[in-house]
Amino acid sequence: MKILIAHQIPQSPFANMPADWTITFPAEGQERFADEELKRLVPDYDALISYFTDPLPNAVIDAAQRLKIISNFGAGFNNIDTAYARSRDIAVTNTPKAVCNPTAEHAMALMLAVCRRIGEMNIKIRLQKENLWKTNLLGHTLEGKTLGIIGMGRIGQNLARKAEAFGMKIIYCNRHTEVPGYKRVDMETLLSSADVVSLNVPLTKENTHLIGKAELEKMKASAYLVNTSRGAVVDEAALASAIENGEIAGAGLDVFEKEPSVNEKLYGFSNVVLVPHIGTATYETREATSAEALGNIINFFAGNPTNVVN
Repeated sequence: MKILIAHQIPQSPFANMPADWTITFPAEGQERFADEELKRLVPDYDALISYFTDPLPNAVIDAAQRLKIISNFGAGFNNIDTAYARSRDIAVTNTPKAVCNPTAEHAMALMLAVCRRIGEMNIKIRLQKENLWKTNLLGHTLEGKTLGIIGMGRIGQNLARKAEAFGMKIIYCNRHTEVPGYKRVDMETLLSSADVVSLNVPLTKENTHLIGKAELEKMKASAYLVNTSRGAVVDEAALASAIENGEIAGAGLDVFEKEPSVNEKLYGFSNVVLVPHIGTATYETREATSAEALGNIINFFAGNPTNVVN
């Protein structure tokens, strides 16, 4: 067995592999293999672990001769042309379990940050340009508010449980499955009813710009948008316009439409919390994701494939 690792990931899960397995990581100090290096190396490998932020060119897939599985490090897999991989008889898997809790935890953090004005106050107190101690700096509590979850999969359900602990009411919109214990509504009802709208959907053709001008106009002027899914799920220009015009109260954003670029207008809003795609960026999560990506490969070759997305 030969496994090629496209990007540096925690190596401890690979410590006890069989002696005749070859595991190839980028060199120490090298973040990732360049695409040309991958093309040169991949013909000799049975499995490839790709990385969620790095697009995997079809040219790399074309160069593969023995490759049977691409195990993507991350829950999202829009960095891979999964249909093209399938046409080459290559399975693509993802790691939804490892990222579930930290992403939901991060969504809660963004909700708290934007509703309680934590990001704004952190900047102001550091600048020391105004007397904050006697100012009426009011935010909003989460207790009693309605959280509208768009995409009630593993992460959405985990978020719902956390939000319930804060005393929030939960409504959700989901294309396919019913989730017992929570109220399912249509998109229009969710947007018009929720005090916080959280996006927890994968990036697909159908979900690109799922939230645009028309959807933002349906939200309450007092409502917040939180996005920990993928940036292109939101029309970023429309979001900037909605915030500028007071159509919604603010946003907490972990992801952006054209990462690493951010719409310039968003930098100027004190009611928007911006963080650089760190929803799963914890030591514990990276370790668990590495183990899950490896587990997908082991399970695949054992005849018990897990987390196949194509």
